[in-house]
Amino acid sequence: MSTTVTAPENSVPALVRHTWLQAGRLLTRWRRDPMTMLQSLAYPVLLLLMLEAVLGRQVSAFAGHDALYGTVPMVVVMSALLGSLAGAVTLGRECAAGLPARLWVLPVHRASALASRFLAEAVRIAVTTVVIVAAGFVLGFRFQRGPLAAIGFLAVPVLFGVAFAALVTAAALMAAKTVVIESISLLCTLMLFFNPGFVPIGAYPEVLAPVIRNQPMTSAVETMQALALGGAVQGPLLRTVAWSVALLAVCAVPVIRGYRRAL
Repeated sequence: MSTTVTAPENSVPALVRHTWLQAGRLLTRWRRDPMTMLQSLAYPVLLLLMLEAVLGRQVSAFAGHDALYGTVPMVVVMSALLGSLAGAVTLGRECAAGLPARLWVLPVHRASALASRFLAEAVRIAVTTVVIVAAGFVLGFRFQRGPLAAIGFLAVPVLFGVAFAALVTAAALMAAKTVVIESISLLCTLMLFFNPGFVPIGAYPEVLAPVIRNQPMTSAVETMQALALGGAVQGPLLRTVAWSVALLAVCAVPVIRGYRRAL
């Protein structure tokens, strides 16, 4: 007679297994949600095509290189941010329906719920980055610095996007009103039009240049641009890491407290 030995629900093997299972659930739900698919894939690809068709030649002439080396990183980062916002809306619906409370009473590792959400965000961002870069390749985008730089290019939006996901998750859990998510969405729209991926910083008025140069999306776009085209990587990369670590550090406690309050 054989017996099945299962790991305790608070063990590391249980955490890994439960995180993987719940991340799969989230990815399946997002894949079936039209709003998430629209914001994560359809809208960014259409935006890339539109920017190339309308502004590609003008920006290329001003910047001295193909405009795709700015617009592809910008659209990738924006896709990561918009997808996180859609995920935050989904989280709000789940909390309203009482799903976290139901999971809490099951023999499931307590940390797996939040860990799975950030794992799912990382997978979503990686997949959408590949799709957008593939669209960029069709238009003429290429990696000029080799395969290692290409891997770094793909890793930057994952790092920055997961940190931003912590921000919107904290907002969704701590403030149950959709106006908070809408405000963050408006901020993302402003960052879309005021970053060096849209046009070089030199094209903006001098009074706006310091703000644009130091806003968080700029560092991620500049890092990806340098990894794809060439140029100094260390400075933008350090700023991207600093922004990401700061967001994760500031939002960690509110995320945990907000999730417990939602039970």
